[in-house]
Amino acid sequence: MKWALSSFIYKIVLVLFAPFVPLRLLWRSRRNPAYRRRIGERFARFAPLPARPRLWVHAVSVGEVIAAAPLVRRLRQAYPEHAVLLTCTTPTGSAQIARLFGDTVEHVYLPYDLPHVVARFLDRTRPHLALIMETELWPNLFAACAGRDIPLMVANARLSERSAAGYARLRGLTRETLGQVTLIAAQDTQSARRFTALGARSVRVLGNLKYDLEVPAEMVARGRALRTGFGRGRPVWVAASTHPGEPEAVLAAFADVRKRFADALLILVPRHPERFGEAFSLCAQAGYRVARRSLGESGSADTDVLLGDTLGELLMLYAAADAAFVGGSLVPTGGHNPLEPASLGLPVVTGPYRGNFESIYEALIEAGAAEVVEDADALGAAMTALLGDPAQRRQAGSAGHAVVLRNRGALARTLEAVGELTARGGRRATSSV
Repeated sequence: MKWALSSFIYKIVLVLFAPFVPLRLLWRSRRNPAYRRRIGERFARFAPLPARPRLWVHAVSVGEVIAAAPLVRRLRQAYPEHAVLLTCTTPTGSAQIARLFGDTVEHVYLPYDLPHVVARFLDRTRPHLALIMETELWPNLFAACAGRDIPLMVANARLSERSAAGYARLRGLTRETLGQVTLIAAQDTQSARRFTALGARSVRVLGNLKYDLEVPAEMVARGRALRTGFGRGRPVWVAASTHPGEPEAVLAAFADVRKRFADALLILVPRHPERFGEAFSLCAQAGYRVARRSLGESGSADTDVLLGDTLGELLMLYAAADAAFVGGSLVPTGGHNPLEPASLGLPVVTGPYRGNFESIYEALIEAGAAEVVEDADALGAAMTALLGDPAQRRQAGSAGHAVVLRNRGALARTLEAVGELTARGGRRATSSV
């Protein structure tokens, strides 16, 4: 069968490349030293976790961890007798888990999808239920969960047209992998249709957990306090989650904004820590006076650019701004979550590459809460217009906040589905004793 051949080739390729994995991690550690730490966990080499019922949630990196946070908190409340294991694959995701949950959850890296490594991971964690956030599809891991009768949900599942086309090129392996999933909880009908077309057997549209984002009042208060230090009445905009090539465009747009508002302040937040130093150099080379959050600096009336070169402060920085550009969208990355600024009542500007959040942007654009720009010139013009029109900002911000409120409810529906699968896992655990 074609899927069997695809599966065999997939396993062989992984085995052949496995010896080079530590080298790749060491290479990545040139920019982020955290990649050279805890390498053993990536091969499931850690002490077995305590024997108790366990719910396992996997969130690949920072964005997925943030989206999963309300779900994890509710799981801990609803299942106090269960441990919650939270895995990720990146150091930034791991740091976010530590900040949000400390030692209230168990945490290790998800290992590579090698059959013997996956088996060791499941031996040492023994989950009663697996919740995989969004679009993480791992053939060997999913097959191992099915083989051990561990209910597996792909939660908050999204599948863009581009990603679906990529999976379709490995249709046999994709169909077999999706066939191991107990439930795909899709964000929207488009994703549900794409998963079904690829061979998923059980798909429900439960909505997008990102709409159930919790914005701590303390974070908003910190943002507003930060804003007061910038100087009274200054226009402030934030360029968040920027990728390589975008800081240059943002700084060009900022120069245009300053032609109209000479006292405007830019908050620049690169997506990845390894880009923090480069962003600082670009700002300094442009002649701007830069304050760095990593040095404990908060900005003042003399600051031109506040560099958000820390982790875990993005919501606070949004709360200190009048309008937001959400990055990963002027370059072909697919964009990042616009609901964080929208939930705070900020108008949102995005580039043309927003496929990762296609349905969310459609809702925001239709409501007049988000605007699409094609390049640095258009970004500068859009921000100049927003900063110069408080009434328009309020209207767009209110519309975005209304979209967030109107689409909440995925968390409750997901928890209900978790209850069904947990009961199934409990019956399995009881029958296997």
